[in-house]
Amino acid sequence: MAAGAGRPGASAQAEPPAGASGPELARAVLDAAKARRQAAATTRRRGAVRGDGERRLRGYSGPGPDPRDPQPLGAVLDKLVKARGWQQPAAEATVFGAWERVVGSEVAQHSRPVKLENGELTVEARSTAWATQLRLLAGSLLQQIAREVGHNVVRKLHIHGPAAPSWSRGPRRVRGRGPRDTYG
Repeated sequence: MAAGAGRPGASAQAEPPAGASGPELARAVLDAAKARRQAAATTRRRGAVRGDGERRLRGYSGPGPDPRDPQPLGAVLDKLVKARGWQQPAAEATVFGAWERVVGSEVAQHSRPVKLENGELTVEARSTAWATQLRLLAGSLLQQIAREVGHNVVRKLHIHGPAAPSWSRGPRRVRGRGPRDTYG
């Protein structure tokens, strides 16, 4: 045997000694593996580090607030949305999903959002009279939307009346301009 090969942890070399063969080579490799295992065990004992860089705490959390305590679902979702960069799509979805809360119940009864593209929201009113009223209220609507979902989500409103029905086809078509009604 080589000198010092019988002692545990005697050799922690990264490379086996030059010219080593057989049992000497095996002993050098074994000693290096033991040294790596001991080094890894000491870092594990100091506190496990999670994948996101936070130290994992051990033991009981105690009486005060602790990051290991159960968290409300809303707080966890907010943290996930911020981590993934989903603030803008979530705000845009709020405009459509919570239209009544965003603009108020009376306006929501007579209008609906159609599309949101590049900060321009297209709103369809129930009648031409409501379309005119919404155009007059456009400034206050933009402020309400900004207050509810955030600034620069909706920068401009396009408001139009209901889509006019077409009388150009069908079994009872009459030639001429059609009825003189207030569509569009």
